[in-house]
Amino acid sequence: MAGAALVVPAAAQAEEQPTIRELLDKCDNGTDTCVFHPEGELEEFTGESHQVGDSAFNCTQDSQSSSVTWSDTTSESNSVGVSLSVDYGFAEVFKVSIQTTYQHTWESSHTESEMTTVSVRPGEVGWVTREARMQRVRGTYELHFPDRFYGHYYWYVPFEATGPLPDASSTKTQHTRAMTEQEKSEHCG
Repeated sequence: MAGAALVVPAAAQAEEQPTIRELLDKCDNGTDTCVFHPEGELEEFTGESHQVGDSAFNCTQDSQSSSVTWSDTTSESNSVGVSLSVDYGFAEVFKVSIQTTYQHTWESSHTESEMTTVSVRPGEVGWVTREARMQRVRGTYELHFPDRFYGHYYWYVPFEATGPLPDASSTKTQHTRAMTEQEKSEHCG
């Protein structure tokens, strides 16, 4: 597998080449063998912080406890821009490889819903942010064709995917700050 991180065999550089999507569509659908070889360890990390739910504006003279109801979906992404949510072809090969290699389940999307209470002082705005736990894996698809495909029997496709970490709790944080003059005029009349 060393040096197999090329999309196409070196001799095919001057020839017409299949697209990465075309190659992956042939995985277990025109190949003798289609294997995903993970490279390195599965990486777990915290996703980017982003606001969930509406902001809570306190236009009163007293501190307020505001309930912010929210629902947030974290989805997968990958270097090819194709969905891994299907259960056939290259997506199934990928999921089985992740399960076998890392003893991890691959999840294409995860939705979390909650009601979070934010304490907002007079003249301030409050909001909630969420950071999902994520997983990333890199590797190479190895495809063997029974007949030449674009002039070659063997093709290697580099692939990287990021998705929500199954059954992992996310970080939720309550924030407050002073309202701007524009926010005061828009929300407090």
